[in-house]
Amino acid sequence: MLSDFLPIGILFLMAVAFAGIALAAPHLITRAHPTREKMLPYECGIDPVGDARGRFSVHYYVVAMMFIIFDVEVVFLYPWAVAFRQLRMVGLVEAAVFLAILLVGYVYLWRRGAFEWD
Repeated sequence: MLSDFLPIGILFLMAVAFAGIALAAPHLITRAHPTREKMLPYECGIDPVGDARGRFSVHYYVVAMMFIIFDVEVVFLYPWAVAFRQLRMVGLVEAAVFLAILLVGYVYLWRRGAFEWD
């Protein structure tokens, strides 16, 4: 019974060995020559100005969450589209209610000015 797990053990050992070699090889092969320029963060050719730990506006995160919410909701329409013929009129009504709820939420956010970047 132990011989049944031998290929899994060999594969595990090979994976650990590969990871160890991949992590150790750069340190063994190359030499580090850190300079002031190499240690600066890359800013598209522009010299960095200020602190890299600047604060983002909360509005940035709100817009990101709204994008995720409305984007993920579209994924729920895919199974409905695949099973459209089997669902018939009941599925159409359920999808219409689902889209109406999304539309109400979208209009609410639009009226509240959530999509404005001012």
